[in-house]
Amino acid sequence: QVQLVESGGGLVQAGGSLRLSCAASGNIFSINTMGWYRQAPGKQRELVAAITRAGTTNYADSVKGRFATSRVNAKNTVYLQMNSLKPEDTAVYYCTAWGLGRSSASGPDYWGQGTQVTVSS
Repeated sequence: QVQLVESGGGLVQAGGSLRLSCAASGNIFSINTMGWYRQAPGKQRELVAAITRAGTTNYADSVKGRFATSRVNAKNTVYLQMNSLKPEDTAVYYCTAWGLGRSSASGPDYWGQGTQVTVSS
């Protein structure tokens, strides 16, 4: 099993920045890709960004150019730097991970507990 713990959410004004962190523990060698989902009120969860252990990334069109994900494998930690935040970015953000051989095109195998990000206008 893998445990994911997020930190760094909060309240920010539109145009501001936040950085989320996620630390993985447990059977970390069973995972490759890590990433971030979000769920806004009344909407389905959506993939925001993902990064493989080798550093290959992919992003939702809505955040390209504004968000950047990175990871430090030695620390089993993944980050999401969010810049130029908009009110529509308000959501609960979840750290996620996929097992070996699985891609971010499929649903994650592991979820964190989520952290609230609120962007005021």
